[in-house]
Amino acid sequence: MECAGKGCGTRCMGPARRRCGRCGAVAYCSVSHQMSHWNEHKEECERLERQMKRVDVLNDFPFTFSQEATATSQVCEKQGSRCSFLSKRGIHQLGMWMHECCCSHSELASSSLASFDSLRLLLLSSAYNEISRQKMSKDDGWNLSGDLCPCHEPISPISERVSSWLDYYEWRCIPLHSPVALLLHWPLTIYHAAHIACVWSSTVETRKLCIHYLGPEKELLQLAAFGELLALFPGVQIHIEFIGPAIPQHSKSVTKSFGFEVLVMVVNKVGACNEMIPMFGNCLKAKQRLYWDGEKIVLCSYAHCLDADCICNFSSENLSQIAITGKSTSVTLQLRSGFYHERYRDLAEDLFPHLVIAPNAGIAAYPSWLPTIVSCQELIKEINVPAIFSDYCEEACHLADCCIKSVTGRSLSLPIQLNPFRQPMMVEDSALLLPCYSNCFLFGI
Repeated sequence: MECAGKGCGTRCMGPARRRCGRCGAVAYCSVSHQMSHWNEHKEECERLERQMKRVDVLNDFPFTFSQEATATSQVCEKQGSRCSFLSKRGIHQLGMWMHECCCSHSELASSSLASFDSLRLLLLSSAYNEISRQKMSKDDGWNLSGDLCPCHEPISPISERVSSWLDYYEWRCIPLHSPVALLLHWPLTIYHAAHIACVWSSTVETRKLCIHYLGPEKELLQLAAFGELLALFPGVQIHIEFIGPAIPQHSKSVTKSFGFEVLVMVVNKVGACNEMIPMFGNCLKAKQRLYWDGEKIVLCSYAHCLDADCICNFSSENLSQIAITGKSTSVTLQLRSGFYHERYRDLAEDLFPHLVIAPNAGIAAYPSWLPTIVSCQELIKEINVPAIFSDYCEEACHLADCCIKSVTGRSLSLPIQLNPFRQPMMVEDSALLLPCYSNCFLFGI
């Protein structure tokens, strides 16, 4: 990690190994840099100290790999890495797992904190398309055996609220050494947000759920994981509007291979459907012109496993008819390029959202969030729509709270709280020695 006093006037003298003796959350390269930084750090030191006292709670997961995935010293000192974790399980650089590490083959896609511009470049680059053909043509699903992943309908429908990773794994009959939680934190966070925002009951009654999903990045390359919403919201027609600047505006002819059953509708800028292409199984490659801004994807099944004799690889009959008629639960993903404050009025006119969610928002880090916060406040005032945000650590949420108060003059409607479905692998290269996880903390306005 970087010296907290970097930029104080003199160059850093070496690695940042001298931790603050009070909070332990920041480190310095030298005594001089620590002293120079004190006037700035003293305002946050006590707050960071309180947060560090909750480290054991943050690192508390039920998985057999938890110690390996949450060991702070290993992550910070590079004794272990996401690459080594994935390699041990035979999923390094395969399918959706490609985007969970920072190895040299996918630097643009890998960082959990990747910039919008980097991801847009990745999605449009010929290099990514080549990687896609080589790595993803085999299977765009779990790349795991069927006993390790949720590749088909649950044995028993969800009856009670699933409130932890242990609850979820037991319900889906998945062993605790399975790494699928590293991808399933996306749909499970949506599920949890629907509960804490009190939209669950209305969803069950109307059988419809519309979500405005702000600022997607890595999720755009892991869309198959959102198929698990079929099990979490049985009988509900789910429509998710992905809105963010990472979604490219340009069209590009690409060859894609889908390892999950999906119906792709390619739409033009005004929403007219140009073509509808059903895709089944793991072997079909379809040459198509994709408009990322405006593309609609309908997930009608779960991401596939590797077992050739598994039911998930024999369930594509009549798929297109089911997707078209709407006789079965489906998850519709609509992609929109741009900032939410630029597009929310038009989107709300077409279909009012029941929930706005912004995973790993980084409100304090990106000034572009401020007009979006104003837009969310207007939407909340007009139609009483809750907005849930997440971030990597409690300190990021605190800074976001300060930004929101400065813009709206209001306190949070949902206080900062730990997300039980945070990703169970620590983020590498964090600016603080606080444990950081994707979708770690939640708060709402």
